[in-house]
Amino acid sequence: MAEEMLVDQNEYMYSHIQAGTMVRTPGMSRFISKRRGDGLYMLNLEATDRRIKAAAKLLAGYEPKSIVVTASRIYAIAPAKKFAEITGTHLLEGRVMPGVFTNPNRGDFFEPEIVLVSDTRNERQAVKEASKINAPIVALCDTDNWIKFTDLIIPCNNKSRRSIALVYWLLARELLKEKGEIKSNDEFKHSISDFEAKVEIKVK
Repeated sequence: MAEEMLVDQNEYMYSHIQAGTMVRTPGMSRFISKRRGDGLYMLNLEATDRRIKAAAKLLAGYEPKSIVVTASRIYAIAPAKKFAEITGTHLLEGRVMPGVFTNPNRGDFFEPEIVLVSDTRNERQAVKEASKINAPIVALCDTDNWIKFTDLIIPCNNKSRRSIALVYWLLARELLKEKGEIKSNDEFKHSISDFEAKVEIKVK
């Protein structure tokens, strides 16, 4: 019997969480289910669902204030910020500066016990910093992301507004359940749209 998914499969499909890019890195090959006729690689939904559950379980083992969430892309900042607000974790928004996890003399120094990264390309410095202090790294990774130093990958479309919002919405809900702060999905009163960035990127 197949394990029940965190949300209806149609919700996943609607968010385009499975839609990757036309680039496939070696480390992400195992999460790809097929390549469409137009060259777009598609991610395995079951793997995404399992990895979100695993990430929530892992994060639940840490004190919220010891968890750092990084977000640099415009569509990732709003959902990461909402996640941090609900779960009590520490948000690092925008560019991650060298030494932020490793140099105690910096005014913004913070030493996390675990780091949740929205994009390993844009937040490469966060990955480097975390690896230097041996902090585990959970990362949202698309088909074109490199995975060096990451410990737990959540394969997903990390460029789509709806997709990133859905991932962070599910992570927040499942984390609260794992920590016993809520007992059921019905007790989680936030909607996916609460996590969604309200800005549009205009193409010139």
